[in-house]
Amino acid sequence: QLQASGGGLVRTGGSLRLSCSASDCSFSPYTVGWSRRAPGKEREFVAAIRWNGGNTYFSDSVKGRFTISKDYAKNTVSLQMNSLEPEDTAVYYCARGRTIASTVMRPTAYGNWGQGTQVTVSS
Repeated sequence: QLQASGGGLVRTGGSLRLSCSASDCSFSPYTVGWSRRAPGKEREFVAAIRWNGGNTYFSDSVKGRFTISKDYAKNTVSLQMNSLEPEDTAVYYCARGRTIASTVMRPTAYGNWGQGTQVTVSS
């Protein structure tokens, strides 16, 4: 199972860096994705990266503000979130999945999203 960490409370315009670690499984040959769920809303795809190859994907709502990267040595995937807005407030989750181009931005294409980490952006 994957574990998301690094959440916290920041002000509008601030930054946070989330980390996704795999303690007992491999990221290869999967796509590692991030999703978020705000109170009263459905799960929303945020970003993804292919562990083998490195293609990245972003939702329109975060494109240009968030970046995603991987660290082979640490076996982690990071989500760098800049220019945060109150609308980014949510619990953020990571998961892995076997995806193709038409499914990579669908939360249902991934496995267990785990427990998540809370991100709160104050105005």
